[in-house]
Amino acid sequence: MKESKKSILIIDDDSRNIFALKATLVSFGYHCYTASSAPEGIDILLNNEGIKIVLMDMMMPEMDGYEAINIIRNNEKISFLPVIAVTAQAMVGDREKSLLAGANDYVSKPINVDELLGKLKKY
Repeated sequence: MKESKKSILIIDDDSRNIFALKATLVSFGYHCYTASSAPEGIDILLNNEGIKIVLMDMMMPEMDGYEAINIIRNNEKISFLPVIAVTAQAMVGDREKSLLAGANDYVSKPINVDELLGKLKKY
């Protein structure tokens, strides 16, 4: 499948992060859906079968990324989707905590675009 056909869902409560990530990914041929909260993101996933990967901010109000990944992993309709945890908390143990929560991979903010693109190509 061509990368230009890959759809990504960005879930982040900060509109500036969404804007920057979406602009970057679109310039590399990805189609992006966006959600400003985890419940909104889960709803988008359940209603759009074309999404191939999720970029999940881990620190959000109302429902954080850890809880959202748990919901995704426990819903058979969307449990197979790769989730890349995105967090500003790049402290020792955060990567492991994200992976234990069910994320497939992890990137820290500020995002290194080359690193993110490499991870997206894996999925």
